[in-house]
Amino acid sequence: MDIFKAMAQRGHEQVIFNFDHTTGLRAIIAIHDTTLGPALGGCRLFPYGSEDAAIEDVLRLSEGMTYKAAAAGIDFGGGQAVILEDPAAKPSAELFRAFGRYVETLQGRYITGEDVGTGEGDLVQISKETGYLIGLPKAYGGSGDTGDMTAQGVIAAIRASLSHRFGSASLKGRRLAIQGLGKVGYQLARRAAQEGAYVIAADINPHVVGKAAAEINIEPADPWTILETACDVLAPCALGNVVNRGSIDKLACQIIAGSANNQLEDPSMGNALRDRQILYAPDFMTNAGGLIQGATEIHGYNDERARRQVENIYQLLGDVFRRADETGLSTVDVAMAMVEERIDLLHSIRRIFSPDHPKTAQ
Repeated sequence: MDIFKAMAQRGHEQVIFNFDHTTGLRAIIAIHDTTLGPALGGCRLFPYGSEDAAIEDVLRLSEGMTYKAAAAGIDFGGGQAVILEDPAAKPSAELFRAFGRYVETLQGRYITGEDVGTGEGDLVQISKETGYLIGLPKAYGGSGDTGDMTAQGVIAAIRASLSHRFGSASLKGRRLAIQGLGKVGYQLARRAAQEGAYVIAADINPHVVGKAAAEINIEPADPWTILETACDVLAPCALGNVVNRGSIDKLACQIIAGSANNQLEDPSMGNALRDRQILYAPDFMTNAGGLIQGATEIHGYNDERARRQVENIYQLLGDVFRRADETGLSTVDVAMAMVEERIDLLHSIRRIFSPDHPKTAQ
């Protein structure tokens, strides 16, 4: 991979490669854009097939965090870290402490948190070496798990989508197919079932599916065909790239609104979904609940304030859908344009020099 070319194409500021000889840590930190503030984004632990695959993932995820923060109206930039997992070795506490040391060297340009493959216990280890992180357990002074807050935001996005497509925001009687029953997907299934939706769900872990079937009364589905399920709403809540050139013609949904990052193979899939008359709720808006919770934590966490901000996802997506109808553009293009407008506006404001202001433009 030509890393500098990839950075230029996506607008990245920094990509930092970190290696610790003692623990074997191999981590990449990408800082996309700090126009709005310090780069905020999770730490993903994953057994990537190659270094190029890890670089591609960290670049896409960090770029998505910039859009997510700007769309949510919070003054943070986009960042992301990935740790290349060794399938033959269990990650140690010392490995995460080593990662924390590298985060500390950036002195606040990047603030880390939980992501796929990492949990609260890992954050506790990271916190022993740096204070630049969010999502610690409540017992350690943090706001706790972000799964339910993210699920709340997805529910708000689903309501906005249903209202736009069917004229009613109610989930009662609607068929919702969920791909992935992780910490967000499980909470989404629970919330949707409570609101009267008929929930169909799949996960590669059969024990999780069984638990959900017993506790939430979902209909189990095959994880390899869940995307083809006939439904009102498809909610991708696992990994990204589920809407691609191989899958798009097999989709049998009216709406896509889920928590997974980078659900589209590339932005052109937004046009393909529009042409198929599938309403797409852009993922970086739909799944912003966890980011909102974490950002609120930095300035002194208040649960009521965070949940009110998350509910704004309903109005935000309503605006995206209306503008898409008015312009004929895809919801992806409209959402990205709205984000870029905010970044450009804040960039122009922060060019006004203020020697006493901590957020004076770079």
